[in-house]
Amino acid sequence: MDGYARPWAIAGGWALDLFLGRTSRFHSDVDVAVLRRDQHDLRLHLELRAFIPRKVVDGELVEWKVGDWLELPVHEIHVKSAAGKTFGFELLLNECQDDLWVYRRDQRIRLPLALAIQSPGHLPHLAPEIALLFKSKSPTAVDENDFAAAVPHLSPDQRRWLMESLSISRPSHPWAEMLEAEAGEKL
Repeated sequence: MDGYARPWAIAGGWALDLFLGRTSRFHSDVDVAVLRRDQHDLRLHLELRAFIPRKVVDGELVEWKVGDWLELPVHEIHVKSAAGKTFGFELLLNECQDDLWVYRRDQRIRLPLALAIQSPGHLPHLAPEIALLFKSKSPTAVDENDFAAAVPHLSPDQRRWLMESLSISRPSHPWAEMLEAEAGEKL
């Protein structure tokens, strides 16, 4: 992403580790969040560095041609070098409206971009509450462990936002219930 002049952030499990300031587990890949509105700049950036981007459409990797505008549900891009080497990173198109990050699975859920992309160190990363919200869809054991590792370090505002977002997108999600019970205990 060196030289990419638009907003971007490490996403997924690595975003949580950047938030925690330590590596909490093995990561098999790196997810990088970029804004959908900047996709032409992203496509040009990749081309200038001799990377070949492929979009995921219905579970299949398909060439992302110059000039193609990617609409939802397409949000995932895999990258390989011109020499054919596949890299262990994915680019994830994130939605936004003006200065708000918007959750693609439920557009009622929003967060100011200034809070959504954090960069206390040298690598920008998605806010941990956003990373956890994405992991809540169908949590694996790894996601459950990520939740357990990150939640104790969330600020009260981050916990509240995650709890409210889960209550909107997945009302009976166990994580929402745990956060709600914990909030009730603190009163």
